[in-house]
Order: sequence, then structure tokens, then C-alpha cells
Amino acid sequence: MYQYITGIIQHYNHKVLAINGVEDHIHIFIGMRPTQSVSDLLQDIKGSSSKWINEKQFLKAKFEWQSGYGAFSYSKSHVENVINYIAKHEEHHKKESFQEEYLKLLKEFAIDYNEAYLFQDLQ
Repeated sequence: MYQYITGIIQHYNHKVLAINGVEDHIHIFIGMRPTQSVSDLLQDIKGSSSKWINEKQFLKAKFEWQSGYGAFSYSKSHVENVINYIAKHEEHHKKESFQEEYLKLLKEFAIDYNEAYLFQDLQ
């Protein structure tokens, strides 16, 4: 799946710096060109990869990504740290759930949110 998603990203001339995931989410670190919005790229990634996963019948049930996504920008000085974080993703999630990780990122980036609307698809 990571190769397929990487192909989608490269099709739009963006660069995948790191990609990794666990059973309930993935992290993709992308060097994006200013020719496309994050929302348009994510819509294509989620739509195309869902279709591909279902056509290949990798799962017995129909696969769907949850609605929404999180996108965060990093300065060049943080690139190596983010790549290392994503590379150690499985290890990291032995200690922290997706929800805990996401809330921590929202707070770290000072993003306002309403907890009533977070994780609705996960309930």
C-alpha cells in the first residue's frame, strides 16, 4: 500500500520523505510543491487507495478511510526528526494510542479543536 500511495504522490511531482503506519492510521511526510492543495492531494490518496485496496480484495470487508485528516507543516530544521519519528511509528504506538498522539499534536501546534467532533468515526 505504501508503494501505491507513494506513486500517487509522485504523480503530482511531490516527494515522499517518509511513510509508515499501524493498523488504524498512517503518517506520510511529504515535500509538497505549491501546485496542489493538501486537501486535494489527500482526497486523491484516500479515494484511489481505497479503490485499489478493495479491487485487490486485501480485506474481507470493504475498506474505507475515516473522514478527515491531520496535516502539519515542519521547518527544514525538523525534517530529520520527523523522518525518524515516522520510521519508529510502530514502536511509538506501543506506548501511545492514535487518539493520544493526535491530541498531543493538536496541542503542540496550538490548533483549536472541539473534542466532541474528534474521533467520531472511531466510535
